[in-house]
Amino acid sequence: MGDAQKDRDQAARLPEGDVVAILLGQHARIKELFGDVKTAQGERKQKAFDELRALLAVHETAEEVVVRPVTKDTAGKAQADARNEEEAEANKVLARLEKMDVHSVEFDARFAEFERAVLEHAEHEEREEFPALRAGRTEEQLQKMGDRLRAVETLAPTHPHPVAAGKPMVQALTGPFASMVDRARDMLSRT
Repeated sequence: MGDAQKDRDQAARLPEGDVVAILLGQHARIKELFGDVKTAQGERKQKAFDELRALLAVHETAEEVVVRPVTKDTAGKAQADARNEEEAEANKVLARLEKMDVHSVEFDARFAEFERAVLEHAEHEEREEFPALRAGRTEEQLQKMGDRLRAVETLAPTHPHPVAAGKPMVQALTGPFASMVDRARDMLSRT
């Protein structure tokens, strides 16, 4: 399934700010958080899951808005559609997990299935999508994509929104409003 350090090493070999380097760094953190959720107890488990949920929501939204349109051009429509469909399904499962008690046996079972699906999705991106992006765009273009990705992430929702998932245009139109609501909800839950 790949490990976090491998992703970090690969990202370190790319120019800083390159969209693929940013995404590989996020993949590394996602993999670490999956491990944290599986091994943590009590409140620490909930906090690890909340961090993972927020990172996945932001990461997938930014990929759909910034990366997928370019993937369609560099790797083909089928590749872009497949990744968007995987993200839409993951978003539905993440929304279900978010409503569950993280300390339940049912959560652990569903979470294990979810982890397998997300890591398989990341492997597809790393093996098929990212090489096509790097081959089909100049370094300057990849840097600009990295800048756009980071900008979209600041406006992206921090909770799953299955209705918009897998639909880049819907994400772009509804994401900023959903983000405001999500971030307010996150702030209130910390008080």
